[in-house]
Order: sequence, then structure tokens, then C-alpha cells
Amino acid sequence: MDVVNAIGRRKAAVARVFVSEGTGKIIINKRELDNYFPSSILQYVVKQPLNTLSVSEKYDIKINLNGGGYKGQAEAARLGIARALVKINAEDKPALKAEGFMTRDPRIVERKKPGQPKARKRFQFSKR
Repeated sequence: MDVVNAIGRRKAAVARVFVSEGTGKIIINKRELDNYFPSSILQYVVKQPLNTLSVSEKYDIKINLNGGGYKGQAEAARLGIARALVKINAEDKPALKAEGFMTRDPRIVERKKPGQPKARKRFQFSKR
């Protein structure tokens, strides 16, 4: 098997994921997973699709991440990994879909409107 690639996005984060057969190494922007995401919760989020299919020791994963914050980046990586695993084996799709890993979260930041400080916030109203 050669390298399978997929893209995952979340908020402003974009993850380009490259999956190849290996020993379970995850490299993000040329750094180890536990070095890039020191939080164990975010490490868990990235590994969720692998743990669901129990193939975490079977593939080496290289991820290029840019944009967004750390939570968005972790969830973008999760979507990219899930999509790549489905490209490798299409029978895995129902299991990943049931966990919600195949769905792109469409929520993004609402734009700022003119004459207001933020998207929905208004300047203080003065009656007199």
C-alpha cells in the first residue's frame, strides 16, 4: 500500500493527512503528536478514529496542519484521518459515521457587521 491522503477541516484549521503502513507513529508539522499536542485530551481526539477501528499500531500518519487554534486543529486532523481510513478500506465507513467522525462540522465564525463592535454585539444604546 502506498500513501493515502485526505483533507480535514474545522473552523479555520486545515489538516492534510498522509497515511502509510507502519508502526503507529503520528507526526504533525515534523513534530511528534505528544510534542505538538501536550494535552492528553487533544491527543485522544486525534486518535479517536484509529481507536474506534483498533488499528492504531498499523499505520504511520504524517499531518500538515495550519490555521485555527489547537482544538480546531485536533478536530481537523481527526476528520482527515477518518477520511483517509475510509479511502483505505470502505467497509470501515459505517463504524466511523456512527461515531460522527465523517461529518465536517459546518460551524464557522460569523462575520463582523459594519457599525457594530462584533457580529451580534451592539454599541450601548443611549435614549437621551
